[in-house]
Amino acid sequence: MLIVTTENIPGKSYQVLGFVKGSTIQSKHIGKDIGAGLKNLVGGEIKGYVEMMDESRRIATERMVAEAANLGADAIVATRFATSSIMQSAAEVMAYGTAVKFV
Repeated sequence: MLIVTTENIPGKSYQVLGFVKGSTIQSKHIGKDIGAGLKNLVGGEIKGYVEMMDESRRIATERMVAEAANLGADAIVATRFATSSIMQSAAEVMAYGTAVKFV
């Protein structure tokens, strides 16, 4: 499945199939959360949360691709990611775009 952030794919004509999305909500366990809180005191990258968000984007993308595949799509254009805080130490990641079929 081709996934692009642009609205057009150079050299390709396609039919729009519709909006597709995938999302997940993730949180870290209390031990990682305490470590992140301590990191706030000294500063620096919070690796546990970086890993959590990378995993969240991967899961959200896989779910978006599965939804597009169910529509018979060849590609997803105008792909975007959005995040929001659900509660302390938990975040939602959503991947969304437009599923298209090459003609």
